[in-house]
Amino acid sequence: MFIDRAKIRVRGGGGGNGVTAFRREKFVPRGGPSGGDGGRGGDVWIVADASLNTLLHLRYNPEHLAPRGRHGEGSNCSGREGEDLTVRVPVGTQIFDSETNELLHDLATDQSRWPAARGGRGGFGNAHFATSTNRAPRYHQSGSEGEERVLQLELKLLADVGLVGFPNAGKSTLISTISAAHPKIADYPFTTLEPNLGVVDLGDYRTFVVADIPGLIEGAHSGAGLGDQFLRHVERTKLLLHLVDVSSVSGRETVSDYLTVNHELRAYNPALAERPQIVVATKIDALEDTERLESLKQQAAADGRMFLAISAVANKGTRELIFAVAAKLEEINEAQEKAETIELSL
Repeated sequence: MFIDRAKIRVRGGGGGNGVTAFRREKFVPRGGPSGGDGGRGGDVWIVADASLNTLLHLRYNPEHLAPRGRHGEGSNCSGREGEDLTVRVPVGTQIFDSETNELLHDLATDQSRWPAARGGRGGFGNAHFATSTNRAPRYHQSGSEGEERVLQLELKLLADVGLVGFPNAGKSTLISTISAAHPKIADYPFTTLEPNLGVVDLGDYRTFVVADIPGLIEGAHSGAGLGDQFLRHVERTKLLLHLVDVSSVSGRETVSDYLTVNHELRAYNPALAERPQIVVATKIDALEDTERLESLKQQAAADGRMFLAISAVANKGTRELIFAVAAKLEEINEAQEKAETIELSL
């Protein structure tokens, strides 16, 4: 089961109390104070783990409490510190404050860490308070409580390419053809109920990752269909493949579908509409009216976007699509590196 949202409560361990004690030993009549300090409470750390791909394990385990520190003891023995608690999440998890909805941290790389709740400070024993004028203090300090907060975790998949389009546009068929992913495929809308990731092998140890999200319909940005539940998963992508069903049996208006999806992307996040995009006409093996293909091609050209036509079922045009995507990604990466170099030089 794919779960991309979870609310958890984290609390650092409380600090151990200091202790009031005096050294009592034969032939040492004035041994003095010997109360040790309490140990510090454990911290709660949230760590990105590339082996995870869902927040399901946190949905049913929302409480994460670090161990407290041990109390101090006599003979100047300090209490043991509480062990840190690690909460593992998938790479790409964003951490929000559940009350203010403020983004606290974005775990975008494997093994990146964020301190979610600090442990409490250990209290001082009476030996800590001994001075030349107060040689026998009879008081100690209690440990402080650890931090506590409620966090909202949201997963945004990390992929190079995002597939968008209406339901039944052929997104799942395409990702199953060009990668080893095996999403559910059927001839009814919203067969895809959760995002799927596929790795495309270009050879020579070169790959790129494709994310397939459930189909978009009009009003998706405001929650229609599966809508904004999964649109955020293409926000991190560098390139969008906009799939449009041009088959004659679909009965859909190709240009209208293309414009509607772009409108939903823009309404959800204006930056998505400006993301580099390749328009892909799908199911050309079932195309009878070539005007449907030509009108979409002209619209893509008017928008300054690359246009390709494929049939994933017949494996027609998919190889050309893969290498076109690879070339576009290389171009995008080079532009980003150049921009970063210029920014560093300023």
